[in-house]
Amino acid sequence: MRIIKKIFFLLLAMFVIAQFFGPEKNSGEIVSIEAFLEDTNPPENVKLILKETCFDCHSNVTRYPWYSSITPVNYWMAGHIDHGKEELNLSKWSGYSLKKKDHKLDELIEMIEKKEMPLPSYTWTHTDAKLTEAQIEDVISWAKMVRANYSLAPKPQ
Repeated sequence: MRIIKKIFFLLLAMFVIAQFFGPEKNSGEIVSIEAFLEDTNPPENVKLILKETCFDCHSNVTRYPWYSSITPVNYWMAGHIDHGKEELNLSKWSGYSLKKKDHKLDELIEMIEKKEMPLPSYTWTHTDAKLTEAQIEDVISWAKMVRANYSLAPKPQ
């Protein structure tokens, strides 16, 4: 029993010490998303959907919940955010070529149609990010219209 107590206190001490360390936060300025919003001109309902479901992981601006300061959760979240920004970073939208913008919107449509985005691990704690069928249709319609405006995709029907 003594060895179990020692192991428990050692693990507890390691956990407490780990709280003093953490990854860098993704805390850029909201203005970094403005180029994307101006270029794609989403209607207000789609803009709200994007804000609630996409910006946290796919831009340089993340709204962190209270539990994001707890190690190891903070490292797990940082990994998701880094991966999301590698796939699509809306804060860097103005630096994308027209072809890349079209491709990213095509991927966005595909991921939302397949209900692979937003991630289930995100919607567990962000219930407002669970998309209804109507919201999915709104985002897909908007993305198809933007792609059509880029003249790289067939016009939506």
